[in-house]
Amino acid sequence: MPLPTTATVTYSPAYTLVPTYECFNRCAYCNFRVDPGEDVWLSLSEAETQLRRVRSQGAIEILLLSGEVHPRSLQRVDWLQRISDLAELALSLGLLPHTNVGPLTFEEMSQLKAVNVSMGLMLEQVTPKLLETVHRHAPSKVPQLRLQQLAWAGELQIPFTTGLLLGIGETPGDRWATLEAIAQLQERWGHIQEVILQPHSPGQSQVWQGATFAAEELVEVIATARQILPDGITLQIPPNLVQQPDLLLACLAAGARDLGGIGPRDEVNPDYSHPELETLTAILAREGWQLVPRLPVYPKYDHWLPKRLQTLVQQWRSTLQTQVGDVHSN
Repeated sequence: MPLPTTATVTYSPAYTLVPTYECFNRCAYCNFRVDPGEDVWLSLSEAETQLRRVRSQGAIEILLLSGEVHPRSLQRVDWLQRISDLAELALSLGLLPHTNVGPLTFEEMSQLKAVNVSMGLMLEQVTPKLLETVHRHAPSKVPQLRLQQLAWAGELQIPFTTGLLLGIGETPGDRWATLEAIAQLQERWGHIQEVILQPHSPGQSQVWQGATFAAEELVEVIATARQILPDGITLQIPPNLVQQPDLLLACLAAGARDLGGIGPRDEVNPDYSHPELETLTAILAREGWQLVPRLPVYPKYDHWLPKRLQTLVQQWRSTLQTQVGDVHSN
């Protein structure tokens, strides 16, 4: 029998498809991007090969994570169509797409809603001062632009994930303000499923020389987030960036309850491999936690989905229910 909900920690069995690594932003801490024109876009045939393989290995969520094509680029329409086609391909194979590809227009979000069970965009930090430092060459990191997308997601009834990037030059007050901004959006729209609290972890490809976010501060931020954010939002931490077992358990004690998508590779932090599920299960069991899989959309949002997506989601819920019970049934 599964443990009570209060003793569960969730994760999403996931795989990341990258339509392109090309990105017109140049965030100083990025370990993902290449310059526009330096990447071959992922083809549907190659994507199908990957998806069939990972489906047989237990993946459920397909995270579509892309570099950003400039809004005024002649390739923008083709880029969005490729993302939509990849999501449609995932659905045709019985998998559940979740798209996070940077700021979109209202119309672009509406188009992708039809082929995604949820979507996401990191808010990172709302302070504009980062536009003078790590975001100096990243036009789409303007806080108001990202806040607008979060609001549009609520208006469109898209189940949504957002989050904070910690340790990129912000102050504790900046983090507080970012959490309050998310809380206000949630109070109005109620569409935010999860907030990721991602500690900056230096990689080999970034140009910025910032340090790793301090472990003790991460626990404090989680506790603060749990105070500020509505109870309906789940706090997520990436276990490949919280590698010390005692720190991971301290994060759970402070209020984190989800470990995000776990798969073969973290495309955003490629220098940090995901731990094995068996390892995580053993660590969590030390304090009585049970690690259980979840879907990329929580049950309370199922009725927001197009009917054909609802049908597929319900099939997956039945599958997971027979395994571990539905830990997000409320």
